[in-house]
Amino acid sequence: MTNLSHARLTVENPALADDSSALKRHAPLRKFWFDDVPPREGVAAERRYRQERLAVAFRLFARYGFDQGLAGHITARDPQWPDHFWVNPFGKHFSRIRVSDLLLVNAQGEIVVGDGPVNQAAFAIHAAIHEARPDVVAAAHTHSLYGKAWSTLGRMLDPLTQDSCAFYRDHALFDDFRGVVLDTDEGARIAAALAQHKAVILKNHGILTAGPSVEAASWWYIALDSACHAQLLAEAAGTPQAIPHDVATLTHEQVGRASGALFAFQSLLEGLVEAEPDVLN
Repeated sequence: MTNLSHARLTVENPALADDSSALKRHAPLRKFWFDDVPPREGVAAERRYRQERLAVAFRLFARYGFDQGLAGHITARDPQWPDHFWVNPFGKHFSRIRVSDLLLVNAQGEIVVGDGPVNQAAFAIHAAIHEARPDVVAAAHTHSLYGKAWSTLGRMLDPLTQDSCAFYRDHALFDDFRGVVLDTDEGARIAAALAQHKAVILKNHGILTAGPSVEAASWWYIALDSACHAQLLAEAAGTPQAIPHDVATLTHEQVGRASGALFAFQSLLEGLVEAEPDVLN
């Protein structure tokens, strides 16, 4: 289980004297450095780390209901061969995926490790994103209910809540739906729409997120679907009042970091692995 032990937070605790004056009202008792995550030692350890979190992400997506039919895929770039990525086998339900089920696919869509088949749409979309964005380690796309519903409006999200500010001016709209994505040319157009953002709304299709870790891409997908849900509810109830630009920008800096997403994902990972330890097999 050592591969799943999360990084310790750097904590500074002042020495507490017997006198209560040692506790100053405005002095922080702790400082959490979310960016202080030690790297894994070696390629093999990094690969296993990504594989474990990828398998866990599929199980979590099943719990959230992001598992309709045969649609949906999450990918993780291989640390040794950057033009290869790990992905779920087509037709295997998210709730049953284990580390040993994952497939390694190269830039030509060929299976290098594992038993297929590969979802053609998964290759067409993700290969283009991984090629266009060397900084992206993982990307996630499914046909989640609220993301799918919001995508039909052909609009970007507004900064209505603190949580939705994670995507303020950090998501895009791809408004050229042409049916199931089956070729890399359309994948390249999706990647171009995504640009340097963490997410893109695929009009009449759904949502997609990308990030520098499996944890970030997966958590942002959960958070984006929730933001879509919240705005759908708010607009159905009345006329939502958006957060002002300067406050939304500040809040994005506070809640939109990949390091925060990593720790949010970790909190879900621990419970899932305890309940479903076979995910690591």
